Amino acid sequence: MLANLLGKRVHSSWHIAIASSGVVFGVWLVALLPTGMFASIAWLFTGIGMVATGVWRANVALIVLSLVGGLSIGLWRGSISLDDDTSVGRYIGQQVRLTGVVTEDTEKNKQDQLIIRLTAATINDSEASGSVWITTKSEALVRRSDVVTVNAVLADGFGSFSASAYLADIVRVTRPTPGDIALTVRDEFSKGVTEVISEPQASLGLGYLVGQRRGLPEELDTALQAAGLTHIVVASGYNLTILVRLARRLFERISKYLSFISASGMILAFIAVTGMSPSMSRAGLVAGLSLLAWYYGRRFHPLVLLPFAMAITLLVQPSYAWGDIGWQLSFAAFGGVMILAPLLHAYFFGDKTDEQPVRRILVETISAQVCTLPILLVTFGQFSVIAPIANLLILPFVPLAMLLTFVGGIGGLVIGEVAHIIALPAELLLSYMTTTTQYLGNLPWAVQEISITWLGATMLFGCIIATCVYMWHKTKFSLNEASLVE
Repeated sequence: MLANLLGKRVHSSWHIAIASSGVVFGVWLVALLPTGMFASIAWLFTGIGMVATGVWRANVALIVLSLVGGLSIGLWRGSISLDDDTSVGRYIGQQVRLTGVVTEDTEKNKQDQLIIRLTAATINDSEASGSVWITTKSEALVRRSDVVTVNAVLADGFGSFSASAYLADIVRVTRPTPGDIALTVRDEFSKGVTEVISEPQASLGLGYLVGQRRGLPEELDTALQAAGLTHIVVASGYNLTILVRLARRLFERISKYLSFISASGMILAFIAVTGMSPSMSRAGLVAGLSLLAWYYGRRFHPLVLLPFAMAITLLVQPSYAWGDIGWQLSFAAFGGVMILAPLLHAYFFGDKTDEQPVRRILVETISAQVCTLPILLVTFGQFSVIAPIANLLILPFVPLAMLLTFVGGIGGLVIGEVAHIIALPAELLLSYMTTTTQYLGNLPWAVQEISITWLGATMLFGCIIATCVYMWHKTKFSLNEASLVE
């Protein structure tokens, strides 16, 4: 009987999921092991061979082989990243001249210092690699994609940053030609929006449409955090999903191919405009894979898509696994929406999840909040109590707000201030949203403080997983029905 069980074939996608889980665990684990221990390329080839064998044979007995193979690949990738001879981490504590490319929009902190996220190219004229967090008092105009040279003393990094540099001196800012075209288009469009929609409504609309959270007034940004609404004004899966679904449905009746191309173009354009942040890399990859599967009449099971997307992002940037909160929260929220939410629907309301949009929004919001709660409590020691109500009052109107903001922005660019009339619907809807957000976010009990350890977070995740297993056992609901693009 055991032999029959071990010889039973399973779909090869489950071997890919298991191998991907091994990659994720391997990349994370390598930070706890001696540096360079798995840097030999033999670990990579061994892992690839194991995974290939598991996927090819695709039986129960080889699941462990796929897991070990993925673990081997993850350990190798993490090791070569930590053991990189060009890493900026080798210069911690030294005065250096650092040159690199600005990877994300700059912003000002509470001390009115400019924050720059830089991908290193050279240090003291020698090749360098790694991400660096920089603050400076310089008034130099620095934009995404600029090449910046600074003099600074490098300090320890945090999250996905290999190093940090505080109060650095900017030596030179070079803007490539033609530069970041997508950024130029976004900034010109933003000017059109701000000409016809007043603040803070304009900033909120741009946050919805292009994920431009760093332009939000501090008071509104704080209220959004307290109300649990930050996810709708950052470059994330929610905004991208709205745009992809819109593009797909607009052209689906004309041609499935045209629908696929338009939605794919929307993904690429949105990423180009917002930049490749950890949450955006996850959102773009997941949306792209889901769209590709839809085009070929297939579906990705969430339990396959989740670890596979995690593995791909970590193979590209292993440092995400070693403390990048944005990456962690993004995948936790994705798991909540794609796994916990459908199971809650099936358990309490049956399989018909699309008949009540308001109920669906509420369940998905609660699911995302539950799955991100352990990370939030460990990292920030607080969570939003008001989030379900705030999301219920705001989320149903976000797609309409995005459309009206877009129309207003185009009007502002084409016909100038006369476009105030065209932008009036956007102004009114965004005013409702800002007023509601600020009222809810300023309630004294909106945010509660509870701090836990990673052990406590692990136990909470265990309870969430156990609950999901129980609901699946009771309902027999097929998670394969969940889709981001339908």
